[in-house]
This record gives sequence, structure tokens and C-alpha cells, in this order.
Amino acid sequence: MGYKILTLSPGSTSTKVAVFDGTEALFRLNVTHPADELKQFDMAADQFEYRKETILAALEEQGLALADIDAFAGYCGAMGPTIGGTFAIDQTVCDHVMNAGVNHPAILGAPLLYAFAQEVGRPAYAVNQPDTDELCDVARITGWPGVYRKSHVHCLNQKECAIRCAAELGTTYEEGNFIVAHVGGGLSVACHEHGRMVDTNDVLEGAGPFAPNRCGDVPAKPVVKMAFAEGADKKTMDGVVGKTGGLVGLLGTDDARQIIARIEAGDKWAEVVYDAMAYQVAKYVAGFAATLKGKVDGIVLTGGVSHDPRFVAYVTERVEWIAPVHVFAGDFEMDALAAGAIRCLEGTENVMTFTGEPSWKGFTMEGAIDDVEA
Repeated sequence: MGYKILTLSPGSTSTKVAVFDGTEALFRLNVTHPADELKQFDMAADQFEYRKETILAALEEQGLALADIDAFAGYCGAMGPTIGGTFAIDQTVCDHVMNAGVNHPAILGAPLLYAFAQEVGRPAYAVNQPDTDELCDVARITGWPGVYRKSHVHCLNQKECAIRCAAELGTTYEEGNFIVAHVGGGLSVACHEHGRMVDTNDVLEGAGPFAPNRCGDVPAKPVVKMAFAEGADKKTMDGVVGKTGGLVGLLGTDDARQIIARIEAGDKWAEVVYDAMAYQVAKYVAGFAATLKGKVDGIVLTGGVSHDPRFVAYVTERVEWIAPVHVFAGDFEMDALAAGAIRCLEGTENVMTFTGEPSWKGFTMEGAIDDVEA
């Protein structure tokens, strides 16, 4: 028997909750929060007590009490850019996220975990939190003055799968170099160099390969033309960037299974679009091989679309000359949270203290142009 770890991830209308005994999940729940119950709250922060009680009730149904838990770990939004790794959740973290001006339930991750941990005198951890930003300086520069690349990426699953790949190769995440492509609703390809995620596309801002529901890189001038066309509005344009672009915009669905069925039925447009997404993933993977000077220990495909043999084969045949391809299809975020907590309890990973100081504050050298988002 190992350590018992409670993990959670608050989403818009549900909270994912799982309890692990070591690396084995005792159970995984998706605690739903009906819209008619959520409408009583003006702000996400107001949902704290409501979510706390629903989570405790779900645990009780599983016959588990907080006193049975050795540590707590979760998805903790609004911490701002930090280096990767594991932070102890304390009052400083809670105050920071609740006052960050973010109106999304992800901000409740840290306060919920801290409340549970305080109640039973156990530690709470934020593992590879979603705003992790370890980009190297040259990766941030764009040709548009004042527009810099930031790291908005599937950090938790990215790093967990790189750790698993390292283990399969008989090395460690910190000793190796890995390129990881997470292809789910969003799509991130990241370059991991000796334990740091030094380059990646920006999932939120519309960069990189196009995704099941996001536009990815596009030529700039046609977008400018569309933005200023009669009847154009910001909401629609933003939607194509992050919700209605990619496979959804091109094929009307982001369900790879439906698209594969259409291809098998002879839909040539679906075939070229789907293959184009895989083609762009392969291009990004190969590009990051240059970033690592060709010294790549493993290439990882993960996320829901990596369940599809066609997608995996298309990418693999274009990049396996760089390094062996390892497939970890699906989402390992809850597993990653538990694994991070266990590393800390066992003393194989150092626990960091959160200060609120960002890992990147803009370029400060003489001549540098201020960040337009600062």
C-alpha cells in the first residue's frame, strides 16, 4: 500500500476528483455542478463553499474521509508564470489566486486543497501548475514589436508524459531531451530540455498547428482583412482562435472518430484536413529537433487524438528518424498530480515556496520593447 493522494481539478461545470493509492486510482469522479445551482453565484470565487461541500459529499459516498488522505494535489489556476515543479500550497498561494482578477473556477483549486489539508494537518501541492512558463529568451521573440510568446500549454500532461517516456528509456526527465505533442481539444507541442519546457506553441493565443477546435498559425494579412470587414466582431474572431477554428471550422466537428468514419466512407475533404493537422504536428516536432540540436531522446504523442492509429502513423513516419516515438494516448493529469505529490512525500522532488514573483517579467536589456500585454 502506498500514500493515499486526493487530486482535484475544478472546471466550469464540474470538478474532477480522484483518489490514488500510490500510482493506482482507487476511484475517479466527475462531480457535476448543474447550471441551475451555479447561477446563484455571481463570481467563480463565490463557489468555494458550494464546491467544497459537493466534493466532501462525493468522498463520503465512496466511504472515504479526509483523515484517510496523506496529501492533496490539484490543478491550481491563476498562479501566474512560474518555473515547473511542485509548490506547497499555503495562504500566500490562496490569496494570490483569489485576487488575480480571474473569473474561472480553476482559481478554487488551491483554496479547496488548502482547506482540506489544513483540516487534517496534511500537505497540499500545486504540481506543474497551468501557467508554468520556462521558455528560453529566443523562443519569446516575434517579428511584431511588443508581442512576445508566453507559455500556455498542457504543462501537467506534457511533463508527466515526458517523465514516463524517460522511464521507458531508462533515464530521467532532468537528464533527457524530449518533444511532446499533446493533441486533444487543444494542441500543444513542446520542447523539453533537461527538465525545462524551453519552447512551445501558445495554445490559448492561436499559435502552432491547428487543433480540433483552435486555428493555430495563420497568415496575418487575411486575418486583418477579415477583422475589419463589414459585420466582423471581436467575439467571432476570438472564437475562431480558441473555440470554433481548426477541425470544427473546417469539418463541423472536433470528434476524430466521426472524421475517421467520414474518411473511410470516401470523404476526400475530411481526409486532407485531418492529415493536414497531423502534418503540422510533424512539422513542429521536427522544428523542435533543431532547437535541441538534434539531441532528442524521445518523441511523445499524447492526448485524446493519439488513440487514433491513423494519426499516430502519419506523424510517426515523418519524425521517427529523429528519435523513437512513444504513445501515451489520453489524459494523465490526475495521475500526474498524484505522482508529483508522491515524489514530494518521498523526498525525490524538492517542494518550492510560492512568492508570487513571476518566472518572466519582460525583457529588461537596453533597447528592448515593452510587452503590449504588460
